[in-house]
Amino acid sequence: MPAPASICLLRTSAIGDVTHVVPLVRTLQRAWPQTRLTWIVGKLERRLVGDLPGVDFVTFDKTAGWAGMRAVRDALRGQSFDALLQMQVAMRSNLLSLGIKARRRIGYDPARAKDLHGLVINERIPARTGEHVLDAIGSFCEPLGLKQTQVSWDIPIPEEAHAWAAEQLPGDTPTLLVSPTSSHTLRNWRPERYAAVMDHAAQRGWRVALIGGPSQDERSMADAILAVCRHAPLDLTGKDTLKRLLAMLSRAPLLLTPDSGPMHMANAVGCKVLGLHAASNPDRSGPYSDRRWCVNKYDQASRKYLGKPANEIPWGSKIEKPGVMDLIEVNEVIERFEAASAAIL
Repeated sequence: MPAPASICLLRTSAIGDVTHVVPLVRTLQRAWPQTRLTWIVGKLERRLVGDLPGVDFVTFDKTAGWAGMRAVRDALRGQSFDALLQMQVAMRSNLLSLGIKARRRIGYDPARAKDLHGLVINERIPARTGEHVLDAIGSFCEPLGLKQTQVSWDIPIPEEAHAWAAEQLPGDTPTLLVSPTSSHTLRNWRPERYAAVMDHAAQRGWRVALIGGPSQDERSMADAILAVCRHAPLDLTGKDTLKRLLAMLSRAPLLLTPDSGPMHMANAVGCKVLGLHAASNPDRSGPYSDRRWCVNKYDQASRKYLGKPANEIPWGSKIEKPGVMDLIEVNEVIERFEAASAAIL
């Protein structure tokens, strides 16, 4: 199949999913270095990936409503693409895609489509179940005649970000980074449980750093953790940027976090992840490269809240129920920390 002259990628959010698109970009660039790639991405998410070389970016500000959609349409005025990869099924994204001119409009198979997704596409990726989200996104190249056989990120990190991270985390003391807050609040663990694991790591000679964004929810979670820690961690909550976070993750051997964007950012730069999974399936949305250090209580959650084992519920089901994360015990996380510590150091 001849190389397309141009491809438009539509995946605007969220941070983790946008991170999963980067290997697809690398796959397309390796196969067709002359193909023009245009990526429609969210305003926040562009701060993470917007400097990928060889990609034209168009920012979509979802907070701007219809004006944000018009801005994308205006930015693409006069452009037509050989293919649109419509990798987001939400109604907003389906409407946004109507302003993109493309001969081939590739979207999800019926089982993974929703919100009238089928009306805005004319081709579909292979219908599969049991896939990690990254592999599902990677399969968008298959209708074009490619196969994603190599997964790589190489997201640029500016020298300023590396210098800032080195200033915060100097020397070679092993650092446990703790990003405690997911945008899905029912995925969050209890503050006192985070504090117990953090105190254990500190007692074992690790430097512990609490990280997170500038939102009030993240600040509140950090304050709740700090209030019960016996060994005060370094508090960097709200002090970094996405690029500085990448730089910190590239310096630290281990991240403790629920299912969240930083989990996938960490995986992209080789930082191991002690993931906390009860509300979501780590085999679908956990750290792609290495899930050995995750605590997986998803099956137990399915049995408790849905009355059946995880292998009998639809792939990708979320079990975001009040109290679901309490299924994860402190001693289980400490055991995974010790195992990771022994393997990493």
